[in-house]
Amino acid sequence: MQNKSKKVFETIVSKNKIYLAIIFLLLIVICIENRIMVAPAIFLFFIIAMYSYYTNNKRKSEINETLQDLTLTIDSAAKTSLINSPFPLIIIETSGNVIWKNSKFIEEFENFDIYAYLNNITIDIKSEIDNKKENDDNPIIKHIQVNQKYYEIVSKFVKSKNNKEKAKEYIMMLYFIDETENITLQKEYKDSKSCVTIMMIDNYEETMQQIDSEEKPQIIAEIDKCVYEWTNQTNGVLIKSDRDRYVYLFEQRYLEKIKEDKFSILDKIKEIETKENAQLTLSIAVSNDGVTDKDKYKSAQEAMDVILGRGGDQAVIRENEIYKFYGGRAQEVEKRTKVKARVVAHALENLIRNSNKVMIMGHTNPDIDCMGSSMGVYRLAKSLGKNAYIIDSNENNTLSSFKESLLKDPEYEDILITKEIAEENIDKDTLLIIVDTHKINYVEAPELLDKTEKIVVIDHHRRSTDYIENAILIFQEVYASSAAELVTELIQYAETKVELKTIEAESLYAGIMMDTKNFTFKTGVRTFEAAAFLRKKGIDIIRVKKWFQSDLETFNKIAEIVTNAEMVNSSIAIAIYNRKEKDASLICAKAADELLTISNITASFVLGNQGNKVCISGRSIGDVNVQLILEKLGGGGHITLAGAQVEGMTLEETKQELINRINEYFYELEN
Repeated sequence: MQNKSKKVFETIVSKNKIYLAIIFLLLIVICIENRIMVAPAIFLFFIIAMYSYYTNNKRKSEINETLQDLTLTIDSAAKTSLINSPFPLIIIETSGNVIWKNSKFIEEFENFDIYAYLNNITIDIKSEIDNKKENDDNPIIKHIQVNQKYYEIVSKFVKSKNNKEKAKEYIMMLYFIDETENITLQKEYKDSKSCVTIMMIDNYEETMQQIDSEEKPQIIAEIDKCVYEWTNQTNGVLIKSDRDRYVYLFEQRYLEKIKEDKFSILDKIKEIETKENAQLTLSIAVSNDGVTDKDKYKSAQEAMDVILGRGGDQAVIRENEIYKFYGGRAQEVEKRTKVKARVVAHALENLIRNSNKVMIMGHTNPDIDCMGSSMGVYRLAKSLGKNAYIIDSNENNTLSSFKESLLKDPEYEDILITKEIAEENIDKDTLLIIVDTHKINYVEAPELLDKTEKIVVIDHHRRSTDYIENAILIFQEVYASSAAELVTELIQYAETKVELKTIEAESLYAGIMMDTKNFTFKTGVRTFEAAAFLRKKGIDIIRVKKWFQSDLETFNKIAEIVTNAEMVNSSIAIAIYNRKEKDASLICAKAADELLTISNITASFVLGNQGNKVCISGRSIGDVNVQLILEKLGGGGHITLAGAQVEGMTLEETKQELINRINEYFYELEN
C-alpha cells in the first residue's frame, strides 16, 4: 500500500514542479522588463510555492487514506471468499503439515480420513513442481475418488519461506472440485452405448445333412434355446436373421459380464447331442468399434471373418480396434463341399485373364509348401497365357535341393525373381497372389502390397488380426492341411485345362507331405484326394523324399537340441538352439518335429537365434493348442503347428516369456 501511494504522490509532485518552473520563468521575464516588479514577484512566487506544498501534503494524505480503505476492502473480500468458498479448500505444506482449511472442507470430509489421500497427493504434486520450468505458473491438477465421489484437485503453490532445510518445500492451496455428477453422466453415456454381436452356427449346411429330418427341428430348437437363454442375461435384443445366423444388440454396461463369462455358450452348443454324433459349434463376433450401429455391425462382420478364418468354434471381442479371442481350442472341421473351391477357381481365372502379368509371393524363409503352391499358381497363370514370376529372395539352404532340380529345366531359369526386381516391374495392373500366409508383416516383400490394386490371398493358417485387408479375393480354409492342397483343388476345378509338369506336381505333393508330416497330422478326405490327383501326374516319390533329407551336420545339430530339451508342465518340451545362423528356423522346425516323436511329450517348442530376433517353432499332437500360445507372442499357425518371431528379447528372456504364456494357457483352460 505504501509503495502504491508513494508512486501516486511522486507523479503529482513531478507535475507541480513543472508548473512552478514555468511560473518562475514567467516572473523572471516580467522582472527583466520591469524591475519594479522584482519584490512583488518574489513574494508572489513564495506564496505559490507554499500553497503548492500545502496542497501536495493534503493530497498525499487523502490518497493514502483512499488506498488504505481500498486495500482493506480487497483483503476482507479475499478472506471472506476463502472462508466461505463453495469448494473444499485446504492450505498445506508438501511436508504434510496442514496450515488452514475452510469450513466446507471440514464438512465434506467429516466422516472420512482424507489425510491418507493427501499424503500421496502432496508427494505427487511436489514431484511435478520440482520438474516444472521456472516461469510455469500453471496449476497442477489431480483426480481422486473418495467415498464414492470423484474430485478434481486444483493446486496453486508458493515456495515456503520458513523452510531452513536444503530440500525444497512448498505451501500449496488445494481446491477440491466435485465432478461426481459429470463422471457419472459420462459413465452412463458410455454404458448405454450399444454393442453389436453376430453369432453363426459353423458349417450349418454340412452338419444338418448328417442329421435325420425328424431330428432337425429338435436340434434347431435346442440351439435357439441356448442362444436365447445366454442373451437374456444381458437384456439385449436378439434377431435370428437366417437359419444359421443371429444378430444381437446389448448395452456396453454388460460387456464386462460377458468377458467374465468367457462365452460359456460355446461349450453349451457343443454339448448338444445328436444321434449321428454330429459336432455343432458356434462362432461369435462382438464389436463396439464405430460411431453408429451400422459402423459397429460392419466391424462385427470383419471380426466374424477373422473368426471363420481361424476355424470357428470361438468368440472375439473387437474393442478399440483390438481383438480379444476366447475359445478356439478344438480341431478345425473339414468342409465336405467343394463349392467354394470351384467358385474361387473361376474368380481367380478371371482375375488372371484381366491382368497384364502375375507375381506370386509367399512368406519370409519360404518352405516347400510355400514354393510348391507358388509353382501350382505359376502353372495356372501360364495355362491362361500370362507371364508369371515367383518372388524369392531367400538364400538359405531350406530349398536348395528343390531349386537344383528346378533349374535343370530351362523354362524355370527366369521365373524366380528378387523382391527388388519385382518392385521395379510391378504396377497397378499386376496381379499379386500371396500364398501360404495372410499376414502383412510376414510376406516376402510387404512394400509390394501398396503398389497394386489386385491382390489374392491363398492360405490355410488361422487368421490373425494383422491380415491383408485390401485383398480382392481370399481363399483361406483352415481345415486344409497346406496351401499346396488348396492350390491343387483350384487347379482341379479351373475351367481351363491345366497340365502340371512333373516337378510342379512333385512340389505340390511335397508341400502336402511336409505340412502333414507324411500324412500324419491334419489330414482329411480332401487331403488324400488332392494327393491322389497329384500322384496321377507321375511324380517321383523318391526324389520328393530327397528334398527332405538332412545332411549329417544338420542331423547332429537336431540331436543336440533334443538332448538339451527341458520339460515344462510335465508334458511340454522346450529347447534352445543358440547358434546364430540363417537356417536356424529350419533346424528349429525339424527339432520340434523330432521332439514330438518322444512318448509323453504332447507339445514341443524350439527357440532359435536369428541375430536380431528369436524364432520359435511349436508342434503338438493336438492336445495342446500351440497356435493360441504363440499367438500371444505375435505368431500364429494351427493347433498342431505354429511359429513366431520375437524381437527385442534375448533367448533366455524369450524362453521365460514362453513359459509364462504356457502357464497362462493352462490357467485359462482350467478356469
